[in-house]
Parts: sequence; C-alpha cells; structure tokens
Amino acid sequence: MKKITFSSIFLALYLPIQRLPLKFHYFWGRAFTFLTRSILHYRRDVVMTNLARSFPEKKYGELREIAKEYYNHIGEIFAEAMWFGGCRGKVERLVESGICTIPDPEPFFQSYRERPSVMVLSSHFGNWELLGGFFQYFGRRMDQIPFTEKEVCVVYKKVRSGFWNDFCKVNRCAAETDHFGGYTESHNVIRYAIEHKNEHVVYVFPTDQFPYKGAARHEVPSFMNQKTYVMAGGANLAHKFGMAVYYFGCTRLEKGKYETPLIKICDDASQMSPEEIMIKYYSILEKDIRNCPANYLWSHKRWK
Repeated sequence: MKKITFSSIFLALYLPIQRLPLKFHYFWGRAFTFLTRSILHYRRDVVMTNLARSFPEKKYGELREIAKEYYNHIGEIFAEAMWFGGCRGKVERLVESGICTIPDPEPFFQSYRERPSVMVLSSHFGNWELLGGFFQYFGRRMDQIPFTEKEVCVVYKKVRSGFWNDFCKVNRCAAETDHFGGYTESHNVIRYAIEHKNEHVVYVFPTDQFPYKGAARHEVPSFMNQKTYVMAGGANLAHKFGMAVYYFGCTRLEKGKYETPLIKICDDASQMSPEEIMIKYYSILEKDIRNCPANYLWSHKRWK
C-alpha cells in the first residue's frame, strides 16, 4: 500500500487549483512578483551585484531595469510551475498548450541512435521548472522519437525539507507517468549510470549552479566577465561513458511560450575533457544570457 504523507495529501488537495487556466496562475504570479520585489526586496543586493559584475558596461539605470524584468520573470516562473503541476494525469494539457517547443530535433534523435547515451545539460535560464516535460516538447514529432519516458533520467538535487522535496519531485515531473522511475538524486546518478550502462538513456542534468560541497567542480576561465567554478558532474559522466552532449536552451518568446533548442556540444564526450565540455557549454549559455539578460537566475550566489 502506498504510504500516505502530508505532502501527498497536500498535492491531492492542491491539484484542482493547479488545473485552473494559466491566466489564473499569472494573476498570483504578479502578486508573487510584487511581494518579492517591492515588499521583501528578495536578495536585491545579490541580484544587483551579480548584474553589475556581469555587465560592467551598463549604467546603473540599465541594471535596475534588468533587475525589474528579472523579478517579473520569477513571478512568471512561479505561475507556470504551479500550472505545470496540474498536468498530472493530463499530459495532453501540456502538449496542447505549446508552452515549450523543441525546433529541429532530428540531430538529437540521430545522436541517441548512434551513441551509448545522450547527456542534456540544462541551466537556470528561461523556466527550469518545466524541464520535467522534456519528453512532451517534441510535439508533433512524438511518433518519431526513438526513446520513451522510460529512457529519460532527470537528475535533481535533494531539498532538505522532506515536504518540499516530495512536492518538487512530483511537481517537476508532473507531465511524466505516475510511475516515472528516472527521477534520480545527483548523489546516486553514477550508480544509476552503471546499472544502465548497457541501455540507451537520455540524461537531463542541471549544471550551472555554484558547486555544492563535495560535488565535482571545474573552473571556467571567463563566464560573464568572471572566473567561475562550476558543477561538472554531467560533463564527467558523459566523458566517462562516451555520451553525446547537448545544451538545452529555454528562450522566452512571449508570456507562456518558450523555445527550447537542443544545441550539440559534441558527438563523443570521451574525446573531450570535462573542462572543454564545460567551457563550450558556458559559452553558449553566456550568449543566451546576453541576448535576454532578465531570464537568468540572478538571485543565486554564483561567484563566491
């Protein structure tokens, strides 16, 4: 019998609200923006410091405008994440919305067919809370996909709070099946890879945070004008198993619409060092950030 917990009860009670239209959630997203930006001044100093160091050529007024747009973006992420959780058991709701689209996925499909596995490196650019819908974003090409949900492994960092960890696990993979078995904690991903070394797997691996204590880390000489220490677990894993590596973008086109391209970094990661993979990854990420600076997670202390 499935264990009943406070988080499972909360998720069940909250689901009818999550099923409401996206416009409803955007209303509360605006309230969330007002609270974090104007009342709590949530990490305002961190945001402004990160922006000033990343864009030394911009004037203070320009940085403040980016910060304002950033808090608006955070409110939209909050709204879209809550709406996304309402896709549990209703995958067609996500597909029909077209909230994320992957253009020209054929090179990615080809890599999956030819390589042992594929590593997809993701960042906190765009709406990272929608990553759990990765499989559905191929849209009309669903019948061409050479893999199923069972071959997807989404890597995550465990949250200290048991309640929020359970909530996030369910909410972030709401579009997958109720029995999705590929949601793997970062400390267990090597074991998962070894156990599935004879299978084709698509790994979705977040990789742009400042390294956690004990995490594999590498130095990128220059990212947004600063020497940056980065988590390299995904690059190390791809190098060890000779995977193809892709950058997963998430560019906001308009409210409720993202383009999520898969950009190839390499065909065979064993032929590149993890450092080379990360430098190439961060060069693509920096280009995206400079094109749309408000869409990055600036309230995290990335440069310590």
